[in-house]
Amino acid sequence: MAKYILFDTETTGATEEDRIIQVGAMIVHGKDEIEVFDELCKPEVPITLEAMEIHNITPDVIENQPPYAELLFAKKLEEHNHKENYLIAHNIKFDLGMVKKEGFENNYTLIDTLRCAKHLLPNLPYHRLQYLRYALELYKIEGAEANTLNITIKAHDALGDVLVMKLLLSKLVSLTKVQYPNENIMEKLAELTQTPVMISTFKFGKHKGKRVEDVVQEDLSYIKWMRSNMEMDEDLSFTLDYYLNQ
Repeated sequence: MAKYILFDTETTGATEEDRIIQVGAMIVHGKDEIEVFDELCKPEVPITLEAMEIHNITPDVIENQPPYAELLFAKKLEEHNHKENYLIAHNIKFDLGMVKKEGFENNYTLIDTLRCAKHLLPNLPYHRLQYLRYALELYKIEGAEANTLNITIKAHDALGDVLVMKLLLSKLVSLTKVQYPNENIMEKLAELTQTPVMISTFKFGKHKGKRVEDVVQEDLSYIKWMRSNMEMDEDLSFTLDYYLNQ
């Protein structure tokens, strides 16, 4: 039977040099068998003030914690590292990148709840985890789930975010059943994870709020400038390349 590993990391920052300081995770073995992990670790990299501002983890909190390699989660992650199992995160590219810095080589089938939410909920303006928590009214049912698993919910806390992600995954499964009724649900979510999303509306810049298709017609030079000069995620790159190659 497939295992589902949902996880989230808090880190010293978001640069190439930064490392993990907290892991929150759930390993779902079956409906009534869920392992919960909430572990701190101490890397050699100091925590940035900007990171502390987000997750409230200060150097004294991790001073006597073990390195990542000694965490129980790190050992479980390696133990279940097979293609038939699923590794799940919200913006999995970031969290997977963090564990890869610790020497992890992935063999799991990946599911990114961020990418899947963009595919399945295209009309929502944002797909951040906390935005979806309220937009989908997950906050109304998270208390009961937290009590069942003995979890305290806190925004920007690794384990609290994993709990919200678990509820989001259930919602995405339901949406997949409706939108793709003849397909294997988890396989479809894995496929959507690997499929770039066509962005319909700019969410930043001088054309914020405008449809990408309209801006292409009105200001093609700006689109070309963006593609050549700005760092952007895979979805926006995919979208701009689509129009520029027409």
